[in-house]
Amino acid sequence: MTYTVHAPQTLDADITLPSSKSISNRALILHALAAGDHVPFRLSDCDDTFVMVRALTQNPKTVDIMAAGTAMRFLTAYYSVTPGEHIITGTERMKHRPISILVNALQSLGAQIAYVDEEGFPPLHIVGSQLRGDHVTLSGDVSSQYISALLMIGATLPNGLTLNLTGEIVSRPYIQLTLELMKEYGSKAEWISKNCIHVYAGGYQDVPFEVESDWSAASYWYEIMALSQGRCVHLKGLHEKSYQGDSMGAKVFEKLGITTTFDDEGALLTKNNSCTEYLEEDFLTIPDLTQTFVVTCCLKGVKFRFHGLRSLRIKETDRISALITELKKLGYVLHAEGDETLYWDGERTDATPNAIIATYEDHRMAMAFAPASLVLPQIKIAHPQVVSKSYPHFWEDLTQAGFIIRESN
Repeated sequence: MTYTVHAPQTLDADITLPSSKSISNRALILHALAAGDHVPFRLSDCDDTFVMVRALTQNPKTVDIMAAGTAMRFLTAYYSVTPGEHIITGTERMKHRPISILVNALQSLGAQIAYVDEEGFPPLHIVGSQLRGDHVTLSGDVSSQYISALLMIGATLPNGLTLNLTGEIVSRPYIQLTLELMKEYGSKAEWISKNCIHVYAGGYQDVPFEVESDWSAASYWYEIMALSQGRCVHLKGLHEKSYQGDSMGAKVFEKLGITTTFDDEGALLTKNNSCTEYLEEDFLTIPDLTQTFVVTCCLKGVKFRFHGLRSLRIKETDRISALITELKKLGYVLHAEGDETLYWDGERTDATPNAIIATYEDHRMAMAFAPASLVLPQIKIAHPQVVSKSYPHFWEDLTQAGFIIRESN
């Protein structure tokens, strides 16, 4: 299936964003560890949260988390400390996403985990037990989901958990998000030095909890405002003081001409008629916003140099290569320097006639490229259903905002 997207002439939209996937999936694990009755309220309706809910409520022996990396990491830790025997698996892409760092850390605490097929990759066979270890050391430049998975089970260990992170710590905001949510559920955890976190023993309390809207999803509406001639977009459910690291994207978009103000319902996006000609940013702490800003800058003619992109190579796809390939179809020539840096110096080439943007089973590719229709006569997006991973009603919200979307096979 392919969608052809045509943009409206003007934009004045009032959008109810999906709930945060990052918060939903952490809250579900904390709720399960608390063994309580207060199911988190206003959970995300995305695929990644659906597979978490299914796993935790149905408790099957074989757990298929499809393409949900968060679920793979969080459930691996959760099942390690929960009585029972499970095999956790996923899509073919998931079976080639490394997980040995987390498995090694859990095994050092006493977890009973074995690889079903290839060493270092899912599927995993897990037998839950009481873990006795209380110290783990791992590199700070790994996925924050490994770190969060360990932190959340730390409160259930007899002596708590001390987690030492060596070297540079990436995605620190996501670690902080986990710590704040653990606190909401009655656990005590704190940084005892710049690179060391201690989680105190004691478990969790069953508490009512409501999930806020998703700042990652908001980024596509910031992109839409930046590329449009629109008056304003109102995004409901966003908090000015948010635990979500991707809320920092609002400050970067300020440099691309978008001002954010807040009211009781959420965030109001308006134009400030000021846009830089060159943008250099470090995305180490907000890697999921990279695609949004890369496409925005190219379509606005803003040269850029983005750093801190090492985790993009092992996301749903190799996002650096995917961006280079797909933007070349639109006439933009991007360059990578290793795994860390992606830049555009203004180089152009002939666009591919009638190009179709491939999405590589990656929801963020579809959502980052759809707003290009505001600058181009139209944009064609292959496999548009991938948005269900994090923002299932994305295309409906675009239609509500005046975009015309036509389906073809």
